[in-house]
Amino acid sequence: MLLENWEKWTSFLGQQVEEAKEHGMSKKVIEKTAVQIGDYLAKNVDPKNEQERVLSDLWGVADSEEKHVLANCVIKLVQKNRVQ
Repeated sequence: MLLENWEKWTSFLGQQVEEAKEHGMSKKVIEKTAVQIGDYLAKNVDPKNEQERVLSDLWGVADSEEKHVLANCVIKLVQKNRVQ
């Protein structure tokens, strides 16, 4: 499963971000979507590895503004990892 492997998950997210940008999605829309996905995952999916557990714990204590910051950080991380 995709969520069980951190590298596969971040690679998949990086690909989705790139496709969204190629289709003209603005950074703000991508960020808003990332926050919505983060909310969904936090409510409906158990973390499958240590990295996801850390993100889940951070998401659980973050306020709305902090969730946007976390979403942006994840977006940057998956884009950076995609380039490497």
